[in-house]
Amino acid sequence: MSVENWRTGPALPPQLRTLLRYAGAVAIVAAASLLADTFSRLTGTSRLTSIFLSSVLLAAFYLGVGPGYLAAATALVAHLYLVDPPYKFSLGSIDEMNALLLFTAASLLTCLLAGRVREERRVTQARSRANAFLLEATREFSAMSDEALIRQRLAERLGVLASGEAVVEDDADGQEAAARRADGWTFRALGVGGQTFGAAGWRGAARSREDEAALDLLTDTGAAAIARARLAAAKTEAETRARTEDLRNALLSSVSHDLRTPLATILGSASSLRRFAETFDLETRRDLAATIEEEAARLDAFVSNLLQMTRLEAGAAPFRRFGFSLSEAVRATVARRVRGQAPAVDVQVEPSLPEASGDPALFEQALGNVVDNALRYAGAAGPVRIHVGRRGDRLCVTVQDQGAGVDEPDLERIFEKFFRTSSAEKQSGTGLGLAISRGLMEGMGGTVRAARGERGGLRVDLELPTAAA
Repeated sequence: MSVENWRTGPALPPQLRTLLRYAGAVAIVAAASLLADTFSRLTGTSRLTSIFLSSVLLAAFYLGVGPGYLAAATALVAHLYLVDPPYKFSLGSIDEMNALLLFTAASLLTCLLAGRVREERRVTQARSRANAFLLEATREFSAMSDEALIRQRLAERLGVLASGEAVVEDDADGQEAAARRADGWTFRALGVGGQTFGAAGWRGAARSREDEAALDLLTDTGAAAIARARLAAAKTEAETRARTEDLRNALLSSVSHDLRTPLATILGSASSLRRFAETFDLETRRDLAATIEEEAARLDAFVSNLLQMTRLEAGAAPFRRFGFSLSEAVRATVARRVRGQAPAVDVQVEPSLPEASGDPALFEQALGNVVDNALRYAGAAGPVRIHVGRRGDRLCVTVQDQGAGVDEPDLERIFEKFFRTSSAEKQSGTGLGLAISRGLMEGMGGTVRAARGERGGLRVDLELPTAAA
């Protein structure tokens, strides 16, 4: 049963409805009198009491006790007029008087019993409608998690149920609610378990006790729905805070380790050069200087990743798109990242490639993170192979290592922030590199995907559109 079908038929004023009920009672007795007169003329009998009693029963059952009493009085007059002597208002013999008194008592008793049956029927129907209405409201509220929407729907349903208008206030003791209370409004606090969420008020036509009880139950149902919505919001907020705290702890832990390691190496090498430079030979001094340079570059790349992730999450990354040579960007990235370390990197470039569309600086950072990842986890298993070529109407750079690889379920998760596979726990890192690579590639209109290599290891494909596309 929808909200709109709670009331059926046109809404008539109460006075007019009452007048129509009493007029209907008189009409029923008039019809019964006509039927009794016809029956008496056809059969010649004067036993017409059952017809008049039936009219009283019908009037009391369908129209109520009051109209039933009026029907009983009207039927008594009609009975007196039509029964012996017919068409006269005469009491006749003592037997006829006794029969008339018996008819009067039977009419009143019939009216009373029929009225009670009608009232019980009306109450049962009203409760059934109210229960169906409340059940639908409960189902609707249970599917909602937005407190504002629950308040809106509660006000609408209260207005329909009250056959008038309704409001749901945020403040149970507000001045507006107090002012409306004196203007025909009824207000009830919205509360569950000692908590108050505001007040619900309604104003409408005269209502039965069943409607009043349904309004109270609907108010309690709305309060319970608001309490549940607030609990769900608090739970979501707590879970979000917990996840944020976990990410913060993971970031702080990784930052602490990855900052201290190169800093300690730089400080140690610089301190050794400062204190013992005169005792070191030229080769040792060069090794220490190279170590400082490499660790400083490593530290710079790490800080750059952190800053880039911050820009990506804030939507402030400066994405530019113009044509550039993809092969040159790949070779420049490899030259800066490898620095003679093992395993070697084998680069293969298809001839006659068009220019790629994107930002070469951001692409080099995205590719550099992938290459660093391959060099870190490939170990001594073999060279890292990079292939630059075409794939349909796009340019593709494939980075393939010969390491342990990644399990199938984790191929997509490795692009999430701070995610690290079980095999990566022994290596340093924050788990930001591949996440940044995906953000940069997608910002330039490209894609990055991971797959298991045909001969083991991990294969990462970075695709960009061509400049002419």
